[in-house]
Amino acid sequence: MTSVEGSRPDALLADASRRWVRLLPWAVAFLLVVSLLPTTVGVLSADYGLNDGIAGALAVLQTVPLLVAVVLPLQSWYVVFAADVAGALALLAVDTAGYAWPYPPMEIVGYVALCLAVGLREPRRMLLVVWGATTVASIALTLLAPASTSNTSAVVIVLSGVALVLGAALRERYDAQRRLAEQETISEAERSRRTLLEERARIARELHDVVAHNMSMITVQADTASYRLHDLSPQVQEEFTSIAATARESLGEMRRLLGVLRSEENGGELAPQPGLRDIGHLVEATERAGVPVEFTPCEVEVPEGVGLSAYRIVQEALANVVRHAPGAPTRVALTAGDGQLVVRVANERSPEPPDAPLEEGDTGHGLVGMRERVRLVGGTLEAGPQPGGGFQVIAGIPLTGKELT
Repeated sequence: MTSVEGSRPDALLADASRRWVRLLPWAVAFLLVVSLLPTTVGVLSADYGLNDGIAGALAVLQTVPLLVAVVLPLQSWYVVFAADVAGALALLAVDTAGYAWPYPPMEIVGYVALCLAVGLREPRRMLLVVWGATTVASIALTLLAPASTSNTSAVVIVLSGVALVLGAALRERYDAQRRLAEQETISEAERSRRTLLEERARIARELHDVVAHNMSMITVQADTASYRLHDLSPQVQEEFTSIAATARESLGEMRRLLGVLRSEENGGELAPQPGLRDIGHLVEATERAGVPVEFTPCEVEVPEGVGLSAYRIVQEALANVVRHAPGAPTRVALTAGDGQLVVRVANERSPEPPDAPLEEGDTGHGLVGMRERVRLVGGTLEAGPQPGGGFQVIAGIPLTGKELT
């Protein structure tokens, strides 16, 4: 309902979502002008006996600005307010006995509608100025009221105040709803971003544990080479010592850089990170939860990072089956070929109707975590409903891996 300061003002309700709401102010203003303009001319000239030229000029000034009020309500109020006061003073020159004064009925209708438009656009301080000017002018004109007239000043004071308050209430309610919608949008974006960052941190922590284990093994092997291998030349022993020192230094540097990812609530894990051989335990736990699972393992040796990623993908997929398709027959298949490990988890329709979709916005990791984990190792992920019902997740993880960037 408001426009950016310094830019072209928008029409009232211009940012409404529905087209008919955006057109409503224009339609109301057009109907008011079409109906009030000839009525004002006729009443002022025929009933009040005002000069036709003066009556026509006053009618135009009191009604036509209502069209402009759709975009510039306050500026239109200046014109209409001055025209109404001028019209009341002009009527003092004619016989108004028995007629409404200082505001004939058609002027009251237009003025109240204009006050509603002002209330929809202007701040509270300006609304007080508008109502105060209306009140002061009406009281001043009342002191000049001719005898035997029907004074309408009190009616205008009350109705204009009600229109201004109503317009302000509608505007503030709309602004509150708009701010709430914007805040919800921002909150949803922040929630998605936080979920993504948490999953990245989780992946980095796990890969840190895997790499730290391998670096420690390199250090130990390099340090003990002189004891395990006999007749090593001094140059070879010095090379092994250099390798151990470099590995130890790299391990310490990596721990310093990635240690910040371990929050106080989520410290480092002491147990080894899981891999392909641990997927069978996931399948057994899922079967105990009431989900029949057909498991096809893969006996190929894969890097620890690849096995960890496969384990986490199967873990998330089976957790989703338990939550959203309880009791659905599920197949877990691991195959290696063409330089990658393919992980496929597919479930059929659940015998019990699910209460929620597979992936919800606030489930934590889910498909978001799967996609991020696969993306970071240079793999691919396909997830979606199956033609015959159910859901499937297919992930391709390169066996050579990919360094995090």
